[in-house]
Amino acid sequence: MRPLLRPRNLYVLLSYLVLSSMPFAPRLFGHPVAQPGELLGIELICWIGAWAFCKRPAYFHWLLLPAFLGLPVELYLYAFYGQGISTHHLGIIVETSPAEALEFLGSKVWLLAGVFVGVLAWFASTWIAAWRTRDLDWEDVSRTAVMGVLGLGVAVFVYGRAFGIAPPPLARVAGASTKPALLKTGGPASPGSAEETAAPRPGSVPPAGRLPPLAYWARLPLDPDAFARAWPFGLMARGFDFYKERVYLADLNRHSAHFRFGAHAARPADEPQLVVMVIGESSRYDRWSLNGYARETNPRLAQESNLVTLPDVITSVSATRLSVPVIISRKPATESLKDGFSEKSFLTAFKEAGFKTFWLSNQISFGKFDTPVSVFAKEADVVDFLNLGGFTDNSNYDEVLFGPLKHALNDPAPKKLVVLHTLGSHWNYSHRYPKQFDKWLPSLFGVDKPVYTDIRIKDQLNNSYDSSILYTDWFLAHVIDSLKESQQPASLLYAADHGQTLYDNSCRLAFHGHNTQYEFHIPAFAWYSDAYRERYPDKVEQLLRHRKAKLATENMFHTLLDMAEVRYPGERLEWSFVNPHFKQHKRYVDSYGWTDYDNATIQGECHEVISKGKPLPRT
Repeated sequence: MRPLLRPRNLYVLLSYLVLSSMPFAPRLFGHPVAQPGELLGIELICWIGAWAFCKRPAYFHWLLLPAFLGLPVELYLYAFYGQGISTHHLGIIVETSPAEALEFLGSKVWLLAGVFVGVLAWFASTWIAAWRTRDLDWEDVSRTAVMGVLGLGVAVFVYGRAFGIAPPPLARVAGASTKPALLKTGGPASPGSAEETAAPRPGSVPPAGRLPPLAYWARLPLDPDAFARAWPFGLMARGFDFYKERVYLADLNRHSAHFRFGAHAARPADEPQLVVMVIGESSRYDRWSLNGYARETNPRLAQESNLVTLPDVITSVSATRLSVPVIISRKPATESLKDGFSEKSFLTAFKEAGFKTFWLSNQISFGKFDTPVSVFAKEADVVDFLNLGGFTDNSNYDEVLFGPLKHALNDPAPKKLVVLHTLGSHWNYSHRYPKQFDKWLPSLFGVDKPVYTDIRIKDQLNNSYDSSILYTDWFLAHVIDSLKESQQPASLLYAADHGQTLYDNSCRLAFHGHNTQYEFHIPAFAWYSDAYRERYPDKVEQLLRHRKAKLATENMFHTLLDMAEVRYPGERLEWSFVNPHFKQHKRYVDSYGWTDYDNATIQGECHEVISKGKPLPRT
């Protein structure tokens, strides 16, 4: 025992203890820790396994570098967002350019650099200590015995994953007449997998060429989700999940290449029609004067006689890469945390119905690391990602879309769908509009690298945010004017991807990625031309009838196709608010699990959305 108390050895062991304590960090910020006992058990077994396999810490220490570097990131995410590193955060890191990251961090980039220099120094010093000591070497016969036991455990776990786990005897008796399914061992079942195969009845023989499932008594009490939350070795599971998502996204077009909606246009093919979908960015419902805000942020849209505001629309999750797929496809809200989707978007449905489709974006695409949004965007006949400057002050204003929009509207195709994906009110807010729209002062306009986490700039931040909404008003009014000039039956649907929290009241949160009403409640509206109203008076009537209904971004896919009279097998007209069959459905938001928004309370100065019951688990 005395050798372990030497300073060098204590330094190594205490450093490993700090890494292992990360799953319990939520308690520092007032959040509960699920399965604490199981987490401790998993971490202990992982440390024993690594030590037994490698014999001395110096040999596996390099594998811990991601954990050392991830530690300050994990603490930051828990402090500001109430959650640890996930595949979503890894995706954001991959999809964010260095220039954007520097702009977002502002002056805190030097603090971050200092933190990581300190972490690297910590990592290097512990490796040197581990290399120089031999007191921590595991060399006696117990090491071989432990490796044998752990090896057997791994073999049993792999067997259970491959062939499933038989149900307990009581379950067999209770379900003898229904062929009970095998117990799931984690992860989604795939067609023909062990999870979907019926468990054999007692005394039955497995199919030829197939090994029997693992006996229920031999199963290991290991939850893969708990392992992924463990530190430091659970980070490997998160990295593997991220890798699988990247592979899935890369193969998405290939996997869905043969997907068809079977859509067709109900109107003649040569009958002209324009359909526009505008996807806003970081726009907040209560900052639009159309929705009652005291500042006149929508002076031009307020003059549009054929504009119908939708005052009760929510988004399921407050992150662009996760929320936009729900808007443009049939992806359920409760699956929005998963990258990719097995179906295509409304772009393909419109193409099948004879529309020429355009995706015009002032956001960005990153080559082989395409975002989930750009994967869908590539379904369009014409795809333009116009923002080469990322989200910096060198990026384009949304008016850069006017030229491509004009070309699209002048295209000879009689039926056209145009999607405009804007930068809207993405941080830095003062970079989203030119000087003439800098109406409310003092603002952040001209301020070099402001830091949104600095509450001292609350007034400037809010003023610039309102000016960005004013610019959005001008942009959208120009788009509507362009549709009017076409003198064709035209319809437009606008919805923001998510909102923003802006140090409201005494709330000390800003930006998005939190669980606040300010981020889930989004602005949305529909507009139609006079020619559209003459052709589809019944749809305009239903739009006006349902304008105050409880809606979600899940409704947008079904409504957009219905507005254009595009029909397809299995369509859900009850989810279209321009249809007499419309019915309201449950609206889930990602707030400490999947919370029923209409069965939740709004708590605190930050207006957090808290379920009255138990939220559905995230999947």
